[in-house]
Amino acid sequence: MNSILDAQRDMRIAYYRGVPGVISSGLVWLVAGVVAILVSSKVGVITLVIGGMFIFPASIILCKVFGARGKHEKGNPLAAFALEGTFWMLLSIPVSVGIAFYKLEWFFPSMMLIIGGRYLTFSTLYGMRVYWVFGAALAISSVALLSFNASTFLSALVGACVELVFAFLIFVRSQAE
Repeated sequence: MNSILDAQRDMRIAYYRGVPGVISSGLVWLVAGVVAILVSSKVGVITLVIGGMFIFPASIILCKVFGARGKHEKGNPLAAFALEGTFWMLLSIPVSVGIAFYKLEWFFPSMMLIIGGRYLTFSTLYGMRVYWVFGAALAISSVALLSFNASTFLSALVGACVELVFAFLIFVRSQAE
C-alpha cells in the first residue's frame, strides 16, 4: 500500500463499501425487533446479542454475492484499525447487557450508541463521510428513543430501519460511482 487512500480503496473494494455488513446487521436488528414483539423483550435482547455473532460471517457471504472479495489485501495498514474497532465494540456490549438488567428498554438504544460509534470509524476505514452521518443518525435515534421512553421492540425496529436505510443509500451511492 502506497498511501492511506490506497488502503481505503482496497477496503471499499474488498468489502463492497461496507454494505454487506450493514445489511447483515440491519437484518439481525430486524429479527430481534420481531422476536421482541412476538416472544418477549428479553428474548429480543438475546436475539440481538447472539445474532450479532453472525453479522461478520453473513457479511462475507454477501460480499461474495455482490462480487466483492470479502478480504482485504495482505499488508493493508487499515486491517489493524478495523480489528481494534471491532474489539472496542465487543468490549462495550457487556455495558448494554448490564444496562438491560437495570432497565430493559435501554438495551437497544445503548447498543445503537455503541454501533453508531463503530460506524464513525468506518469513515476512516472506507474513506466515506457518509459513515459519520450514519453514526450520528444512530446516536440521535438513540437519544430520541430514550427521551420518549420507547418500548424495546420499537427501539429495535428503529435500529433496523436506520441500518437498512443507510445500507440502501450506501449501495445506491456505490452504484453511481
